[in-house]
Amino acid sequence: CEDSDMDAETTTHTQPMVEEEEPLFSNLDLFLFSLIVGLVIYWFMSRKKPEPIPEFKKLDTPTLTTRETSFIEKMKKTGKNIIVFYGSQTGTAEEFANRLSKDAQRYGMKGMAADPEEYDMGELSRLSEITNSLAIFCMATYGEGDPTDNAQDFYDWLQENDDEDLSGLTYTVFALGNKTYEHYNAMGKYVDKRLEELGAKRIFDLGLGDDDGNLEEDFISWREQFWPAVCEHFGVEASGDESSIRQYELKEHSDINMNKVYTGEIGRLKSFEVQKPPFDSKNPFLAPVTVNRKLNRGGDRHLMHLELDITGSKIRYESGDHVAVFPTNDSALVNKLGQILGVDLDVVISLNNLDEESNKKHPFPCPTTYRTALTHYLDITHPPRTNVLYELAQYATNSKDQENMRKMASSSPEGKALYQSWVLDSCRNILAILEDMPSLRPPIDHLCELLPRLQARYYSIASSSKVHPNSIHICAVVVEYETKTGRINKGVATNWLKNKLVTDNGHKSTVPMYIRKSQFRLPFKATNPVIMIGPGTGIAPFMGFIQERGWLKEQGKEVGETVLYYGCRHKNEDYLYQEELEESEKNGVLTQLNIAFSRDQEHKVYVQHLLKQNKEDIWKLIHTDNAHIYICGDARNMAKDVQTAFHEIAEELGGMTRTQATDYIKKLMTKGRYSQDVWS
Repeated sequence: CEDSDMDAETTTHTQPMVEEEEPLFSNLDLFLFSLIVGLVIYWFMSRKKPEPIPEFKKLDTPTLTTRETSFIEKMKKTGKNIIVFYGSQTGTAEEFANRLSKDAQRYGMKGMAADPEEYDMGELSRLSEITNSLAIFCMATYGEGDPTDNAQDFYDWLQENDDEDLSGLTYTVFALGNKTYEHYNAMGKYVDKRLEELGAKRIFDLGLGDDDGNLEEDFISWREQFWPAVCEHFGVEASGDESSIRQYELKEHSDINMNKVYTGEIGRLKSFEVQKPPFDSKNPFLAPVTVNRKLNRGGDRHLMHLELDITGSKIRYESGDHVAVFPTNDSALVNKLGQILGVDLDVVISLNNLDEESNKKHPFPCPTTYRTALTHYLDITHPPRTNVLYELAQYATNSKDQENMRKMASSSPEGKALYQSWVLDSCRNILAILEDMPSLRPPIDHLCELLPRLQARYYSIASSSKVHPNSIHICAVVVEYETKTGRINKGVATNWLKNKLVTDNGHKSTVPMYIRKSQFRLPFKATNPVIMIGPGTGIAPFMGFIQERGWLKEQGKEVGETVLYYGCRHKNEDYLYQEELEESEKNGVLTQLNIAFSRDQEHKVYVQHLLKQNKEDIWKLIHTDNAHIYICGDARNMAKDVQTAFHEIAEELGGMTRTQATDYIKKLMTKGRYSQDVWS
C-alpha cells in the first residue's frame, strides 16, 4: 500500500511535465529544453530513489494477513481439530471456551479457544479441510438480546450471507443468558438456528445456561453429555486422564527494569502515565473524580452520585449510554491472600503460555507482581467456579478436603448440592475457601492462572452531554452484606467508587473508564411523549433524559410530555435527586412526577401500582400520542411487574385478550417504543 501511494504521487507530479514538452519544439530553445528534460529526469530519479523499500513489500504481502486472521491455517499449523469461539462481554463465555478447549486433550484431540473478532469467520466453510474437526460456540447475550461487542461482526456476517454453504461444518452451541431478561439467550439461539440454515451439521443440542439460576451447573450438565456425543461421533475414547493440565509456566524476574513491569494498565504498558486517544475497553481514560456525594439522607444504605471529568479526552457520549469503569480489589483482601499462602506479593513474575502459537501469551498483562495481579487483574471476590476447585483439589493435604473439592466439581447430584450450599449459597470467595480449608494451600502461580479476570463494571450514565459535554455522572448504591458464614462481603466496584474522594492526600482521584454505546435512546422526534419508569438507582439514565428535554426546550424546540414514575423506600430517607426533580417539575420540563414511597404507609406501594392508578392517562399516551416507554432498574421483579401492568392496561382499556395485549407490547418493543435498561 505504501508503494501504490508513492506511484500515485509520482504520476500526478510528472503528468504536467509531459504536457509542457509540446510548445518547446523550436531550435532556439533546444538548449533550454534539454536542460529542463535533464532536470526533470534528475528530479524524477531522485524522487524514485527512496521508494523501493523491500521491507515494506515483505510486510504487506497478503500471506501474512491471511495467516493472522486465518484460524484454519493456525489449526493446521498447530495440529488442532477443535475450535471454540466465544462471544463474551464479562469473561464467562471466554472462560467456558478455555475449559472446553482444555477438555479436548482428555479425548486425544487438540482444541483452541478463539475470539471471533480476531479471525475471518468466512472460513467456517473450510473447516472440513481438517479431519475430525468441530466448531463449538460459547455465545453470551448482552443487553436486550444483543450480541456481545466481540461477536458483533460475526453476527452481522451470519445475517448478511444467505448464500454461504456451511455443509462441511460440524458444530454445537452453548448459550449464556439470564432468564429474568426479555430476550433470554437470544444470541446463542440465533447462532444455533442460523448455522443449521446455512447447511452446518449440529453434533449436539444447544445448551442453555441461565445466570439467574446456576450457570455453572447448567454448563457442567451440558458438558457431561456433550463429550460422550463427540466421542461417539468421531469414534474416539476418553484417555481417562483427569489430571490437571497447566496452561502457563511461571517465570520469576529477579533483576528486571521496573519500567517494563505492568502496574495495573489494561492494555499498553505505561498507558496510565501517557494517555493517548481513542479510549476504549483496551485503552481506558483516567477520568478525575470532581464530585462524590452521598444522595440519601438516612437509612442503612449508601447511595452516591459521582461526576467524572472527561475534558480533553475526545470522549463523546449520549444520554442512555453506559460508562464502564475498571475497579480494583480491596487491598485488605489481597494482603490476606498473600499471608494465608505465605508468599511475597511483590515478586515480579510472568505466566507464559506453554502453547507458543496461542494468541493469548499470558492470562493477564505480564510481567507484573502478584500484588498487582490480585489487585487489578483477577477476580478474587466471586465464588470460584467448579473447574478452579477441581484443579486446586490436588494441593489439599487432607484427603476429605480433596474428595469434597472433586465432588463439588462433578455432575453428581450430591456434588452439585454441596457446591450450591457450601460455595454459592454461603457466598464463599477464594479467601473464604482457603480460610475454611486449612489443608488447602495451592501454589500462588497456579491460583493466579485459574482465577478469572476482574471485569469492568457498567453504569447507566446519569447526565446529558448536551448539558454536561465534559462530565459523566454516575448514580450507584454501595453493595455490602453479611454472608451465612458471618463474613461481610463488599461489592468490588461500588466500595472502590465510594472511596474515590475528590482529593486524596492532595492527589486527584481518577477512575479508568470508557463509554459503551446503548440502544436506550430518547425519541428522534422531541414532540413524542416519553414515559420513564425507574425506581431506586434506575433513575440514573432519566436524569440525563430530563436534562436533555430541558435543553431542547431552552433551544426553543417543541417538546412532548415528559412523564416520570420513580420509587424509593421513604420520602425523608432515600428520595434521590429530590431538588433536581422538583425543580424540573416546577419549570415544566417534567410534565408529571409520580413517586411511589414503598414503605411510608402500611401496605407497600410500587411504581406498577401508580401506573395502574393512572391507566387512562397512560393508555392515551401510548395508544393515541405515540409515547415511548423506558424502564430502568431491577430485571428480576420490577421490570416484569411493570410489563404485566402494561399488559393489564392494554387488556382493560384496549379491549384486548391477554395474548393480544402481550403482542401489542411486543410490537412496541420491535418498533423501539418500549426500551429496557435492566440488570439482575
